Amino acid sequence: MFSILQRSSLIAVMLALAGCVMPQHDIDYTAYRQSKPRSILVLPPLNTSPDIRASYSLLSTVTRPLAEAGYYVFPVALVDQTFKENGLLNPGEMHQAPLNKIMEVFGADATLYITVTKYGASYTILSSEVRVSAEAKLVDNRNGQLLWQGAATASDAEGQSNSGGLVGALISAVIRQVVSNIGDPGHKVAARTSVRLLSVRQNGLLYGPRSPNYEVN
Repeated sequence: MFSILQRSSLIAVMLALAGCVMPQHDIDYTAYRQSKPRSILVLPPLNTSPDIRASYSLLSTVTRPLAEAGYYVFPVALVDQTFKENGLLNPGEMHQAPLNKIMEVFGADATLYITVTKYGASYTILSSEVRVSAEAKLVDNRNGQLLWQGAATASDAEGQSNSGGLVGALISAVIRQVVSNIGDPGHKVAARTSVRLLSVRQNGLLYGPRSPNYEVN
């Protein structure tokens, strides 16, 4: 049987290991390479977590990794406002917009659909963590073909050790829970999730035409 201290250490190790890109089968990039998207429009993410801040918190972090991958990214605030001015007031309605209309209004080659599945803090007796998980798919606006899909997660508990023992773990958990209640530590974790989800990696996005590595992968 494990002691309480041993169990708390085991929990910390498991949390650290969990903070990574979610495993998935190898992706067929044939359609992606044929499509050669140059510009991406990102819709405000759907949110299935209980935290209402999740959608727009993650949305504000997606431009950088996409731009660094070599794509033109339509300004996310402008996209959101344009949809709202045309009567689509929330992400659920925006995700139902016809691709031909998106193409007509914005001229984007592809649309990125994101769903936030986890966002915010969870608390147990010996630990507290902030976790953000998201899924995404990239669709060609010209023909509706799925080009890529993936998922990733990140946690602020990654890399933490329990060197302070049982008392230290309890105090740390309480402090982090208080900080979570008065602020939004999920935003920083969301940025890490976006990088893992939308950067060029194994089973990730391919380099775009603005990257010097375009068509290398």
